[in-house]
Amino acid sequence: MSHNGIEQKPRPPHAPSLAHTFQTTLGLGRDVSGRDTILVSGARALQGCLQSASGASAARGQAFLEGKMDQARTTITKIFNGTEGSYTRFLTQNMEEDSSHVEMKLSTDTEDEVGGNGVADHGKHNHVRPSYVSKSGLCNPRNICIAATVAILASFLIGILIGSSVNKKTSSEVSGSCRIPASSPSSADDETIPIETVPSLDWNDITSLFKRKLTTSDIDRSFREFSSEDHQAGSAGDENLASKVLKKFKDYGMEPWLDTHFVKVQGLPKGGTNQVTFRNKTFFEPGYLSYSATTRAQGAVLYAYYGRDDDLRLLQDSGIDMNGRVLLVRAGKISYAEKVNAAVKVNASAVLIYPDPADYKFDENTPLFGHVHLGSGDPYTPGFPSFNHTQFPPSKSSGLPSIPAQTIRPSTAAAIMREMGGRGPPRGWADGGLQEYKLGDINDVVSLEMKNVLTEIQIHNVFGVIKGLIDPDRYVVIGAQRDAWGPGFATSTVGTSLLLEIARVITSMIHEDGFKPRRSIVFASWSAGEYGAVGATEWLEGYLPSLNMKAYSYISLDAVVTGSSFFKASASPLMNDLIQSTLKEVSSPAYSSRTLFAQFAGSNWETSVLEPMRMDDAAYPFLAFSGIPSVSFRFTQIDQYPFFGTLLDTRDNLERRVQNVPALVKAAGEMAGQMALRLVHDHLLRLNTEKYLKLLYIQVNKINKEVMTLQRNGRLPKTLQMKWFMSAIGSYGRASRSLFSTIQNSDLDDLEQCRIINDRIMGVERDLLSPYASPRNTPFRHILHGSGSCTLQDVLTQLTAIREGSAKADVDLLKNQFALTTWTIQSCANALAGNVWDLDNDL
Repeated sequence: MSHNGIEQKPRPPHAPSLAHTFQTTLGLGRDVSGRDTILVSGARALQGCLQSASGASAARGQAFLEGKMDQARTTITKIFNGTEGSYTRFLTQNMEEDSSHVEMKLSTDTEDEVGGNGVADHGKHNHVRPSYVSKSGLCNPRNICIAATVAILASFLIGILIGSSVNKKTSSEVSGSCRIPASSPSSADDETIPIETVPSLDWNDITSLFKRKLTTSDIDRSFREFSSEDHQAGSAGDENLASKVLKKFKDYGMEPWLDTHFVKVQGLPKGGTNQVTFRNKTFFEPGYLSYSATTRAQGAVLYAYYGRDDDLRLLQDSGIDMNGRVLLVRAGKISYAEKVNAAVKVNASAVLIYPDPADYKFDENTPLFGHVHLGSGDPYTPGFPSFNHTQFPPSKSSGLPSIPAQTIRPSTAAAIMREMGGRGPPRGWADGGLQEYKLGDINDVVSLEMKNVLTEIQIHNVFGVIKGLIDPDRYVVIGAQRDAWGPGFATSTVGTSLLLEIARVITSMIHEDGFKPRRSIVFASWSAGEYGAVGATEWLEGYLPSLNMKAYSYISLDAVVTGSSFFKASASPLMNDLIQSTLKEVSSPAYSSRTLFAQFAGSNWETSVLEPMRMDDAAYPFLAFSGIPSVSFRFTQIDQYPFFGTLLDTRDNLERRVQNVPALVKAAGEMAGQMALRLVHDHLLRLNTEKYLKLLYIQVNKINKEVMTLQRNGRLPKTLQMKWFMSAIGSYGRASRSLFSTIQNSDLDDLEQCRIINDRIMGVERDLLSPYASPRNTPFRHILHGSGSCTLQDVLTQLTAIREGSAKADVDLLKNQFALTTWTIQSCANALAGNVWDLDNDL
């Protein structure tokens, strides 16, 4: 009798059944328990394999089987006795697609992890089973499931070994495969399923592979492929780059997709320019600031240094009235939007911004481009996404300025300054590159005629995903801006190239080296970044409910190389430990024997490396709007990169300023890639919840000092007490320590337990968004990193206003702020503490 070309012989009467052999070898006897019945049932599944052997072959096979059963009995006994096994993976080839594999994990030792939550090195401590695990190994459903899985897998493995020993025909037919008949008896083709044991990759393997595969030559090739002279948002050049990115993601097998939005931006009309007139001379300015007010403005010009709040306060203290004045300010230090917002607060009529030759060493006729929206995203759809045909009533962001703002060339600024009168500026304000500096007087009248037009453009964000095997619905996002005002080499080309190189390397590690991420990685190429992270923010607004539950980190690749003297990072405090450990693993591009940490950390790495995240940072909306722990970083110089927002941001200009750009970009790629890999590799997310406790205490100490002073002076009622505020912060501290204890006493091989812990960690950033502020009116609702009355910083601002007797002081508003911020912190602590029945509410 034969089937599919394989001769089938009946089993000799004296040959015992495989189920009987399995039962006898394990020493189970007749009265088997429920778990043993499972094992015997698994053994019976192999009986057909023996039936194909001759009597003599069956006898040899049975002897061989008995030896293997002795090993199986030892392994299974260890499982039921609670002994940890090794981390073994089997790859079974998909019967329909040769390139597809399914992973089955028998048991795992703790993998090489370093401080998964930042509060504990859970890869090194002894794991204790949680209290809910049954003490009886026989009755534990988990053990029964493991036993069943082991029995079935062991049966297949033994069958393969038997098949290879009893069915040898010729030396050319020897293989480690077992031929399994097709499900349909009439099928003419057999499927061969190779079963191979693939060793798991530890952390050193993963980082070594990543560093080896990410090369400067590949980065340089990507630079050439994605360089473009013109790729302004919504242009043909931007569309062309989007198509290239989409194709790359498709080639890498990353299931790419597009996210399309119709957004409003401002620009100059064709052939038109904005005009600045001073002393009967008109200057036609080729640069512009998107989202400026377009009204005509006129007023006496006033030199205000960089236009910061402190600069304007110094002028006010000097007795200068800024009401109705046109402020002439230098570019740099803060964003254009912040300069204009500061001018609005002192009732200025307009703002002129110029690049001072001391800060920007380029041609005096070079124009500047940018935007003045104090926020991110499309300001005409605040808090909600700008999808096509969305029927929203007319709306405007509160961050849009009410006064005109215009960039002017250095040559225009010099011409105006020469004709200005008035006294000299405060000490230090005349340190620029113009010939002379004066504050100006009331007779130095300047007028602006704005011709900016509002248009709607279509933009595309491009995405690709590498899916995780254990928690595919939890993901880290890596993103880079794709558009630019001009060539935008440092602005967008470097980030886009690095995004694709990291994607290529990680997919190669999965396909060629057996790397298996636990969680997913989403790669994002954003459009309209030059207008204030418009593409990224619209995506966040469109999918916020899903993202702030499932996206646990964002890593920005924007402007990662603008120098080489310093390394700076801006991040959620949750990610500080991750940044520190990664700096210790990445080699310096300048000194191969040293790490980035050794090169840049100094005596206090947090002081040397970390800096607050600014509103114009591409990662800011992820942190302050969506509550997703985020990080951006860069290699930089002591002086700012002068070519942002110009048509001079080219590779040549970057390389004149910075040596060995590809090596620096490679180091930046290793930083971003290894942070992402750590976040998808470890059992627990490398996010340290205790870091926020320190920041909360710093803020509350400042507030407490102000409150006590004002209460002693009788400016605040004694009924305003700090104890509830302090109690909420204490609750957060206890919850963070409770999480640490839970980690110490948890079995990190328990997938469900790890997921529960990770969900508690992920919720911290999201729960620090004030639920009492409207995303439309106050989009950046984070009480520590956001803006508006919902923040702790605004509580301090209100206390300062009361102390100074300002007209803006409002004690009732302060009381309301205290109540809402207190309960935001307490709610965050409650969520971090765990189950609601474990809480002890003392408030």
